[in-house]
Amino acid sequence: MNTSFGESLRGVLAGLHVRRIMALRAVKVCAVVCLAVTLAACTAARLAYNQAHNATYWWLDSHVDFNNGQSTPVRGDINAFFQWHRANELPVYAGLLQRWQTLASQDLTGAQVCTEFDVIRQRIDRAADASVQPMARLALQLDAAQLEHLKSRQAKSNAEFADDFLQATEEARIAKRFDRALSRSEMLYGTLSAAQKDLVRSSIKASPFDAQRTQAERLRRQADLLQTVKEAQAAPDTAAERVRSHIARIVQSPTPGYRSYADELVRQGCAQFAQLHNTTTPEQRANAVRVLKGYEDDLRVLSAQR
Repeated sequence: MNTSFGESLRGVLAGLHVRRIMALRAVKVCAVVCLAVTLAACTAARLAYNQAHNATYWWLDSHVDFNNGQSTPVRGDINAFFQWHRANELPVYAGLLQRWQTLASQDLTGAQVCTEFDVIRQRIDRAADASVQPMARLALQLDAAQLEHLKSRQAKSNAEFADDFLQATEEARIAKRFDRALSRSEMLYGTLSAAQKDLVRSSIKASPFDAQRTQAERLRRQADLLQTVKEAQAAPDTAAERVRSHIARIVQSPTPGYRSYADELVRQGCAQFAQLHNTTTPEQRANAVRVLKGYEDDLRVLSAQR
């Protein structure tokens, strides 16, 4: 988690938060791309989703550099995934957006926000599970040069994270997180007042987000991914189970204390999101309902397409 949960949830609702996935963070690739593009700006959502299979392929290719023999089967697996996702998941997302329109018109508690976030996580987990078999097949095809390419992309990702969250001054880090959070919030509610902006900034300052701890977990997951690929190649019959276990270690880190840290990020983020929402005016809530309705309409059109 690169930022506090509150920022992440605002991003999901506003449709601007495309979470930077750790290099080939396994089988969650397709799921996260799906969630991002399906909640994109209304005027672009249909085009984005219809091109998501290409975006997913090129994202993966940038991390492992597919050879000619790999490209066709990988594209086939990605296309099959999106066919499944369009038919099975988009209607569920549309239903969530419909419910959120009702929630957006009333005050919320942190517990309500966390309930909705848990539903999102369950859908992402479901999509990730649907990707296990194709990603296991891919893991068995990667050669030594491709694993080195993956390592280099991991190193680049780590350097970018360090630049954003470890090497910059505290003031600069807060300013960057504030700009992102403000953009996401205003995409949903419209222009925030000065007092609301101060609340967003205060929430960022009060967040338990720990960049050093988060970077350490990123490194653990990256090493875990590489080890998972090596173990799968050593015992091909176990590849799918090893990929599934890797996902489980992403969902619940084996690092002592990390789960409680992650849970606290979520709890605090839920409370912070609810706190901001409860300061919104009737006009801002009406804007949120319009935005969410636009997302819902797009998803229903997309889910009907085959």
